[in-house]
Amino acid sequence: MGYLSLVGAIAAEVAATTAMKYSDGFSRPAPALLTALGYLVSFALLAHTLKTVSIGTAYAIWSGAGTAAIALLGLVLFGEGLGPAKIAGMLLIVAGVVVLNMGGAH
Repeated sequence: MGYLSLVGAIAAEVAATTAMKYSDGFSRPAPALLTALGYLVSFALLAHTLKTVSIGTAYAIWSGAGTAAIALLGLVLFGEGLGPAKIAGMLLIVAGVVVLNMGGAH
Protein backbone atom coordinates (compact mmCIF):
# COMPACT_ATOMS: atom_id res chain seq x y z
CA MET A 1 0.00 0.00 0.00
CA GLY A 2 2.96 2.33 0.62
CA TYR A 3 4.01 2.32 -3.00
CA LEU A 4 0.46 3.06 -4.13
CA SER A 5 0.48 6.15 -1.90
CA LEU A 6 3.84 7.06 -3.41
CA VAL A 7 2.43 6.91 -6.94
CA GLY A 8 -0.35 9.26 -5.83
CA ALA A 9 2.18 11.59 -4.21
CA ILE A 10 4.20 11.72 -7.42
CA ALA A 11 1.10 12.39 -9.54
CA ALA A 12 -0.05 15.18 -7.21
CA GLU A 13 3.41 16.78 -7.20
CA VAL A 14 3.65 16.67 -10.99
CA ALA A 15 0.15 18.16 -11.32
CA ALA A 16 1.03 20.90 -8.81
CA THR A 17 4.25 21.81 -10.60
CA THR A 18 2.47 21.89 -13.96
CA ALA A 19 -0.26 24.10 -12.49
CA MET A 20 2.46 26.39 -11.14
CA LYS A 21 3.71 26.94 -14.69
CA TYR A 22 0.17 27.80 -15.79
CA SER A 23 -0.28 30.15 -12.81
CA ASP A 24 1.97 32.73 -14.51
CA GLY A 25 3.88 33.61 -11.36
CA PHE A 26 0.79 33.03 -9.17
CA SER A 27 -1.04 35.82 -10.99
CA ARG A 28 -3.83 33.45 -12.12
CA PRO A 29 -5.90 32.30 -9.11
CA ALA A 30 -7.20 28.92 -10.35
CA PRO A 31 -3.82 27.42 -11.28
CA ALA A 32 -2.28 28.96 -8.14
CA LEU A 33 -4.91 27.24 -5.98
CA LEU A 34 -4.32 23.95 -7.84
CA THR A 35 -0.61 24.32 -7.12
CA ALA A 36 -1.19 24.71 -3.38
CA LEU A 37 -3.70 21.87 -3.22
CA GLY A 38 -1.52 19.58 -5.30
CA TYR A 39 1.49 20.06 -3.05
CA LEU A 40 -0.67 19.59 0.06
CA VAL A 41 -2.00 16.29 -1.30
CA SER A 42 1.48 15.24 -2.43
CA PHE A 43 3.05 15.84 0.99
CA ALA A 44 0.18 14.11 2.78
CA LEU A 45 0.53 11.05 0.56
CA LEU A 46 4.31 11.09 0.90
CA ALA A 47 3.92 11.20 4.69
CA HIS A 48 1.57 8.22 4.48
CA THR A 49 4.10 6.39 2.31
CA LEU A 50 6.79 6.87 4.96
CA LYS A 51 4.82 4.67 7.36
CA THR A 52 5.86 1.61 5.33
CA VAL A 53 8.65 2.64 2.93
CA SER A 54 12.10 3.82 4.02
CA ILE A 55 12.63 7.55 3.75
CA GLY A 56 15.65 7.29 1.43
CA THR A 57 13.85 5.02 -1.00
CA ALA A 58 10.56 6.95 -0.91
CA TYR A 59 12.17 10.35 -1.37
CA ALA A 60 14.48 9.13 -4.14
CA ILE A 61 11.57 7.69 -6.09
CA TRP A 62 9.29 10.68 -5.38
CA SER A 63 11.82 13.31 -6.40
CA GLY A 64 13.36 11.33 -9.26
CA ALA A 65 10.11 10.28 -10.89
CA GLY A 66 8.69 13.77 -10.42
CA THR A 67 11.73 15.40 -11.98
CA ALA A 68 11.70 13.07 -14.97
CA ALA A 69 7.94 13.49 -15.46
CA ILE A 70 8.19 17.28 -15.33
CA ALA A 71 11.05 17.26 -17.84
CA LEU A 72 8.92 15.19 -20.22
CA LEU A 73 5.84 17.39 -19.65
CA GLY A 74 8.00 20.44 -20.34
CA LEU A 75 8.85 18.91 -23.67
CA VAL A 76 5.26 17.96 -24.57
CA LEU A 77 3.26 20.88 -23.11
CA PHE A 78 5.68 23.79 -23.24
CA GLY A 79 7.99 22.99 -26.14
CA GLU A 80 11.10 22.84 -23.98
CA GLY A 81 14.13 21.18 -25.48
CA LEU A 82 15.34 17.65 -24.76
CA GLY A 83 19.02 17.54 -25.57
CA PRO A 84 21.68 15.02 -24.66
CA ALA A 85 22.35 16.65 -21.28
CA LYS A 86 18.69 16.38 -20.19
CA ILE A 87 18.49 12.78 -21.39
CA ALA A 88 21.69 11.93 -19.52
CA GLY A 89 20.37 13.66 -16.40
CA MET A 90 17.13 11.68 -16.44
CA LEU A 91 19.03 8.43 -16.96
CA LEU A 92 21.28 9.30 -14.02
CA ILE A 93 18.22 9.97 -11.85
CA VAL A 94 16.77 6.57 -12.73
CA ALA A 95 20.13 4.90 -12.11
CA GLY A 96 20.39 6.63 -8.73
CA VAL A 97 16.97 5.41 -7.67
CA VAL A 98 17.84 1.87 -8.72
CA VAL A 99 21.14 1.94 -6.81
CA LEU A 100 19.44 3.32 -3.68
CA ASN A 101 16.82 0.58 -3.84
CA MET A 102 19.48 -2.09 -4.27
CA GLY A 103 21.34 -0.76 -1.25
CA GLY A 104 18.20 -0.93 0.89
CA ALA A 105 17.34 -4.49 -0.07
CA HIS A 106 19.53 -6.10 2.62
